[in-house]
Amino acid sequence: CSSNLPSSKPSQNDSCYSSGLIVTTLTSLSLSFPISLVNNTPPLNLSSFSNPKPKPRTHKMFTAVTQAMSSPDQLGGFSQVISFIQLSPPTWTSAFLSNLLIFIVGSPLLVSGLSMSGIASAFLLGTLTWRAFGPPGFLLVATYFVIGTAATKLKLAQKEAQGVAEKRKGRRGPGSVIGSSAAGCVCAYLSIFGIGGEAFTQLWQLGFVASFCTKLSDTVSSEIGKAYGKTTYLVTTFKVVPRGTEGAVSVEGTFAGLLASILLSIIGCLTGQIDAPEAAICIVASQIANFGESILGASFQDKEGYRWLNNDAVNIINISVGSVLAVLMKQILLQNWLV
Repeated sequence: CSSNLPSSKPSQNDSCYSSGLIVTTLTSLSLSFPISLVNNTPPLNLSSFSNPKPKPRTHKMFTAVTQAMSSPDQLGGFSQVISFIQLSPPTWTSAFLSNLLIFIVGSPLLVSGLSMSGIASAFLLGTLTWRAFGPPGFLLVATYFVIGTAATKLKLAQKEAQGVAEKRKGRRGPGSVIGSSAAGCVCAYLSIFGIGGEAFTQLWQLGFVASFCTKLSDTVSSEIGKAYGKTTYLVTTFKVVPRGTEGAVSVEGTFAGLLASILLSIIGCLTGQIDAPEAAICIVASQIANFGESILGASFQDKEGYRWLNNDAVNIINISVGSVLAVLMKQILLQNWLV
């Protein structure tokens, strides 16, 4: 990551291209047939999609995708089709087609981590993210999902025996998807519709990255704490409590959550979404927000008169605080007021 000013970030094309390669690689790994079949298949000739009469770019994209998906002989050109879609400026059509293709290929992983209604919600989130921030934004969300799912599945039998595991064998539903992405979706909409003009564009992207850094840190710290936490303390009194208690923290879980937020902020930095100072801001904001969430959970969650304050509601508050904090910290610490 570079610590230079935002103007020194990789260009949009460079970051989209590099993120596109990573997304293509990750999704290709989940194909259910031997990779040697792909290697022995002739490359897809994109020139075959050309026509003497000019056609809209979205029509070409749709033709490329449908031909590659309908003919097994064209599966070897899967990565070329993905790249073809990614090189187009993000539009609702390109976002939908890219999402559809990646969701089909990555369906085994999606089914293991989400319910069917959760997958539908995640598809809407992925389409919105691609439209707003292109492949880099999608890669960030995909990384969050993969790491979060892995942490949730870790020592699942032990968690179930102790009564602290997520429902449905760790497969999260639409409530969890919305609770995890609400702040990011708001930032995406603000970016798409240009709210605040060009001066605010980077702020919305910073808020987007910070929201997922916050949620990943929360998920990993909670799941690692349930699996490996030797001693858990109630954050408000530091009294020793059982694993899974609302508002409880452990050294193991806290450290793992910090590492998770660092990793995701580095990915945001490497893909050109944020710079090095903004990455540091995301890390700090996520930890402050998660500490506040622990206090909120210990003080009010599951208490009489606060039954509405369930996990999904707490998650929305948590990621919103992390996102807003990151934006305010950038404005104050980096002295980047409207100029």
